[in-house]
Amino acid sequence: MQTLMLQWIVPLAFIAAGLIAGLIGEKVIFAKLKKFVTEKEIPGSDIIFPALHRMTFIWFVLAGFFWAILGSPVAPPVANVLQKILTAVFLYSVTLVLARLTSGFVSLFIKRTEGVPTSLLSNLAKIAVLILGTLILLQTVGVEITPIVTTLGISGLAVGLALQDTLANLFSGFYLVISQQVRTGDYVKLDDENQGYVTDINWRNTTIKEISNNVVIVPNSNLASAIFTNYHLPEKQITLTLDVGVSYDSDLEFVEQITIEVAKEVMEEIAPELITSEPYMRFHTFNDSSIDYTLYMRVSEFFDQRIGKHLLVKKLHKRYQQEGIQIPFPIRDINIRKIS
Repeated sequence: MQTLMLQWIVPLAFIAAGLIAGLIGEKVIFAKLKKFVTEKEIPGSDIIFPALHRMTFIWFVLAGFFWAILGSPVAPPVANVLQKILTAVFLYSVTLVLARLTSGFVSLFIKRTEGVPTSLLSNLAKIAVLILGTLILLQTVGVEITPIVTTLGISGLAVGLALQDTLANLFSGFYLVISQQVRTGDYVKLDDENQGYVTDINWRNTTIKEISNNVVIVPNSNLASAIFTNYHLPEKQITLTLDVGVSYDSDLEFVEQITIEVAKEVMEEIAPELITSEPYMRFHTFNDSSIDYTLYMRVSEFFDQRIGKHLLVKKLHKRYQQEGIQIPFPIRDINIRKIS
């Protein structure tokens, strides 16, 4: 009995060492390294460290168990099985880390190119790595994967028939992302009058956040076949239009000069980078009580039209009052004839 206990001292010591090393590695070394990298703002650190979360501890513990098995008195067949289990756990943890890294860097790439990440591509990249890693894991521990792949292929046909709507949304999501007809961050208006910013495109639906902060969920297949306006294509910049009328007594050249000056002031406030695209106006109608014109001014994106019109109305009204330019209200003369 004493001899058996002595034989287990070394394996138990390896397990204890693995646990202690894992705790030290996770709580001390990993934490300090994470803090150092975060302070230095090293690119990719916000992806790498979350992907490695808890893995330092797991890998040290697995190493401790692995060496414990090698030094234990268990029978070789049992030791072989235990080693395969530890190998499988280790490979799965590595696969999980690679899947997290792939998903994170795909999201980062999309964010840098498009402005906002799309969960569809990052999730599919993660799933692809997990499937590939699982197949490699099975092959490593001695499981024949050819029958599994064949079975999955046959089962896929049956699942595809049962999940036609889901697959239609999935492939429609692919189409929307690849064609770039709509991207995360774009402001779109659907044919049913719903409109807002696209916040995400996942495997089933597209999420649109309205200005009122409500969320509209649209199935990808519906969006792919819908008529919609994308106000960020071919570019985000958009032309704001404002219709105004001035009295017939006005000096139209003077009106145009003052209006353009005010429009430039507004552009300096909300879109200084577009100041080279000078605003302009066009008179177009002899109305009942006014001569009407339309002011055209570039703004950075669709939503800026609201603040642009707000500032234009305030500043034009104030400046017109200062310069004596009248914006007339409709007047009708009604003659009543008395019939005796």
